[in-house]
Formats: sequence, structure tokens, C-alpha cells
Amino acid sequence: MSLAHATIRTGEQTAELPEARDAGLIFIGRIETPWSVRSDCPKRGDPESGPDCTLILDPRWIPARTGVAPGDTIQVLYWMDRARRDLLTQSPRDDGQTMGTFALRSSNRPNPIASSMVRLLAIDGARLTVRGLDCVSGTPLLDIKPDACKGHAG
Repeated sequence: MSLAHATIRTGEQTAELPEARDAGLIFIGRIETPWSVRSDCPKRGDPESGPDCTLILDPRWIPARTGVAPGDTIQVLYWMDRARRDLLTQSPRDDGQTMGTFALRSSNRPNPIASSMVRLLAIDGARLTVRGLDCVSGTPLLDIKPDACKGHAG
């Protein structure tokens, strides 16, 4: 959705975005979930009882998953590509009550990076089946990291 066509709720403010970007990201794959629109996504994924979702790696990144195994808890970082990036204040309940973007977990933010701790259920080549995501199908995948408590150096 183009920002020009997105609605602004009562009390929300926007910022003019810079033309140049500071960093380049590499999407390492895509995410498949049961949800096709943001309003259907859960507020937070549940790694115990949520639906199965699939991380589909670009084939060049398959060797990078060496050492990751079913049963692991992993952190998935993804790019909320349908989010607004210009909101300074937001009215999450659409009631005119606003808060600053940095005080919210909303996907609408200058850099819409999301993070979920998920349970890895299965691996089949470039496909990793996980439980605990909260994004729409087709969301770009940024990175996968082991659970910090697992003891891997980093």
C-alpha cells in the first residue's frame, strides 16, 4: 500500500522521510503464514499453540542453517514491508488517543523490523517449519538467530 493512500487516524502525526537510505538489507527469504492481511495477524505469535508457518530461505543461505535443529527456539527477524514508515504518533485503537511510535510495538515505524521467538518444528531443505509468528504471508525474512540462552558465541 502506498503511503499516499494510507489513512491517518485522528491525532496521528507523520514525518517527511529522507530520500536517501542509510543501510542496505539483504532479504534471505520469505515467510509463509496463514494470514493474507495485517488485521488477521495475531498481536504476538504463540510458539506453543500458534499455527505452523514456514520460513523459505533463498537456496544460497541453506548452509547458514547448519547447527540449527528441530526443537530449537530461534529468533526470526523480518521486514514488515506493508507498514507505514512516517508515523511519529499513532492511535492504535483508532480512538484519538495517541502515543509516540517508539512507545508502541506497532509495525508502523521508521524501520519496520519485527522479531519473534519461535519454535523450530522441522527442516526440509530451504523450508523451516516454525510456530510463533505474527506476520502476513510473503513477508521478507531478514535473519535467523539462535536463542540467546543456548550459549552460542556472538
